[in-house]
Amino acid sequence: MKRILMLFIAIGTLIGCNKEEINERQLEPALNLNEQIVASATISNLNLSIGSKVMMQAFYWDVPAGGTWWDEVKTKIPSWQNAGIDAIWLPPVSKAMNGPLSMGYDPFDYFDFGNFDQNGSLETRFGSKTELQSLIDTAHSHNISVIADIVINHNSGGASEFNIFTNSNTYTDFKPASGLFNRSAYDFHPNDLRNNDTGVFGGFPDLSHHKSYVQDWLWKNANSVAKYYKNVMGFDGWRFDYVKGFEPWVVKEWKNEVGGFTVGEYWDGNAATLDWWSGQAEASAFDFACYYRMRDAFEGNNLNRLNDDMLWKRNSQRAVTFVTNHDTDEIFNGKMLAYTYILTHEGYPTIFYRDYEEWLDKERLNNLIWIHNNLAGGSTNILHTDDNEYVARRNGYNNAGLIVYINNADHWQERWIETNWSNTRIKDYTGHSNWEPVTQGDKWVKIQVPPKSYSVWSVK
Repeated sequence: MKRILMLFIAIGTLIGCNKEEINERQLEPALNLNEQIVASATISNLNLSIGSKVMMQAFYWDVPAGGTWWDEVKTKIPSWQNAGIDAIWLPPVSKAMNGPLSMGYDPFDYFDFGNFDQNGSLETRFGSKTELQSLIDTAHSHNISVIADIVINHNSGGASEFNIFTNSNTYTDFKPASGLFNRSAYDFHPNDLRNNDTGVFGGFPDLSHHKSYVQDWLWKNANSVAKYYKNVMGFDGWRFDYVKGFEPWVVKEWKNEVGGFTVGEYWDGNAATLDWWSGQAEASAFDFACYYRMRDAFEGNNLNRLNDDMLWKRNSQRAVTFVTNHDTDEIFNGKMLAYTYILTHEGYPTIFYRDYEEWLDKERLNNLIWIHNNLAGGSTNILHTDDNEYVARRNGYNNAGLIVYINNADHWQERWIETNWSNTRIKDYTGHSNWEPVTQGDKWVKIQVPPKSYSVWSVK
């Protein structure tokens, strides 16, 4: 879901129709050959691995308008690489209904990246096509992959037309300046009865993914959105917005067509539901189950909630964990503890731009990113939980593993725990404790943690 950008377009109640499509249109011409040649040059040297380190959500809601954001993000790339970031997730990059004011979640022209003068501006809120390509090239030169935010449930900004399927006028006439992917009432629900769609978002016209014309333009054809974004713009992966609005096979087919890291926003706190969707889509999912359990644990002062079910516990290879994003920010006093949790546990952790660049201690976050990338390997065992304490062990995979001790109490705490190391000196890699104990022959050791803080232990 997205915060409301504007007064939504009122669309008449959609009525089912069993009539076959009357007029199947021809697709517009394929991409210019020169553009395809440029595309090959853009991505020829890339075999970047996404998911082994940490993702940066490189925006927040209502970033500064005026076309400066792509240039701003580009300046951050070298320091993010040094910190251990392996991918950045950008907001929707194409021109939307509200032009220079839009955050992109009301898509109008999928092929206008700030290079067509329409909807009140030439550039998008974030900048021009040239600036976007420069950002992507800069990220690639620093071995950072770039993930595109894909919004294909709904469209916005179409002109009014008579809709034979509703017997009324609807805002479904899309003639973008790019000349690519024109749409009409034939391409939106309720034209196609094969999908009993329940994903209508905010009254926007709802794309019908069962239509071959829509599939061709979104991912199948040589000049589809998916292939243009990959082959011309150089994107390496996909974040699918509001996937509750369409069936998981859509994401699966897109990924099968163009490849790339793929994660869906299935906003649901039930780990079993997230596991079902990721299995059906054959894609990763944001671990909302983990997010809500962390909120309950750190804001509700009950770390026992970290014992509860989460996607990363069911399938860590499909779990993208996060503490904050552009839509939701409910963990406040315990935010650093929550980052400690996701950066020491299984799953692919995401850092939120404002947490990293503005709100939290960047040095502490960089330390946790280093710990994640260098120590946090292997399976996880929870060693202890109570209202204020949480202790877990990562068992190591091509590294020593670690012990993480999280304390939500107002005083120092210490605890005996069982490690994987016998007669071994260990230290706290956060620097919060100067104690360097030696594990006993039976691998047990006493560790400590400051108030409202955390410590992470591994072999010295």
